[in-house]
Amino acid sequence: MANLRSDVKPGKMNLPRVTTAAAPKTPTPGSDAQASAETASTPSFGTRTLMRTLSAFSYRDFRVQWFGACTSSIGTWMQIVAQNWLVLSLTHSPFFLGLDAFLQQLPIILFSLVGGVLADRHDRRRTLIASQYIQMTTSAALAALMYFQVVQIWHILTLSFVTGIAQAFGGPAYQSLIPSLVDKKDLPNAVALNSIQFNVARVLGPLLFAATLTVFTRWGYDEPQAMNACFLLNSLSFVVVINTLMALHVKHIPPATSTGMRDELRNGLSYVRHQGMLLGLIVLAAATTFLGFAVLTFLPLFAQQVFHEGASTYSHLMAFSGAGSIVGALTVAWLGKFKRMGLTALSMQVVYGLLIVAFALSRTLILSEVLLFLTGFALMVVFSTVTSLVQLIAPNEMRGRVMSIYMLAFRGGMPLGSLVSGWVATLTSAPTVLIMNGVLLSSVAAWFLLKKHGVREL
Repeated sequence: MANLRSDVKPGKMNLPRVTTAAAPKTPTPGSDAQASAETASTPSFGTRTLMRTLSAFSYRDFRVQWFGACTSSIGTWMQIVAQNWLVLSLTHSPFFLGLDAFLQQLPIILFSLVGGVLADRHDRRRTLIASQYIQMTTSAALAALMYFQVVQIWHILTLSFVTGIAQAFGGPAYQSLIPSLVDKKDLPNAVALNSIQFNVARVLGPLLFAATLTVFTRWGYDEPQAMNACFLLNSLSFVVVINTLMALHVKHIPPATSTGMRDELRNGLSYVRHQGMLLGLIVLAAATTFLGFAVLTFLPLFAQQVFHEGASTYSHLMAFSGAGSIVGALTVAWLGKFKRMGLTALSMQVVYGLLIVAFALSRTLILSEVLLFLTGFALMVVFSTVTSLVQLIAPNEMRGRVMSIYMLAFRGGMPLGSLVSGWVATLTSAPTVLIMNGVLLSSVAAWFLLKKHGVREL
């Protein structure tokens, strides 16, 4: 697909020549007009910066996919906030918060590798559409349970597990589809912009949750009924992403040779194992989510028990984290493919761990919001940079399997970390757990920084 970015080069000014005579030579007719036109056609610094930051949007299929994914992600984050608050309201337990996150991510551990093989063998777009239909159904089911006022904690946990199954097969297909939508030179920009839509949703989703609560309570509805509206809106948002996936022009190219699923899975694992830097990136991703995402899991507890506020404050905390992530993703999008990407990711990982410690120690709401903004920025720089490096290293014929292994590490670290952190928090406290996690996270990144011929060399 043609790239729509301007390739106009800055023009040179045609200044009139001055002779040794007293009077200058008369300029060539129209030269001033030509110079003015060339100057006007030269993009300004701001325009060039914007074009560089949004270069992947010059591809039609990427624009379509981005819009659909962003719409669905907004609904998903609205449900995540509402569901976390619902779990806390039903159980008053940090353990069940962690358990719900664990069950939603557990299928990633169980089925992602199989999903990666399917992503390499079958049409990735069709796999994604099937995944969206299942997630739309689970959201509608939770909305129905809330409407009839029969919802119980086991309903929520079961639906979270089913949603995770859909994501386990849809995730590798989605990640391996992105490189098919843009040229390789624009892949880091596409990964960063894809992170932006996810984090735009992290900002707008919680804010829409808070707005929905406010509007429905003014209309005379109670809090559970308002949360039910969030679940229903999320279910409807999947209609948009399904339509955009159907509109993509990308075609599936079947593999030249097809062996058994077990052999293809073994080949994928062997490839990653023998790529030392790729293996290091995957380990780094696992550490990031296992230790770093507990700060998001425990935000309802901080809103309720540390700051003694309600759902509105919780949604604001989530929004600050999401806003920082947007700025971080925009920064990576502007940088594109740059030198020392590995060193940058590791350095920001150290900063991310220290910011988590600072947030755990803070007892001032405004300071905590600023710290959450900075943690979101650092996390997104790490995530976008590491994901871009994995995408660039993986060959197309193995990308589904490589990305499934990466997702197993990245997404799999979330449920395990949430479960362990939730259990430890019942023995100590949520702030204590975050302090320990932040120190360990910075230590892991420091170890990679000291190790030669590894991630820092990328």
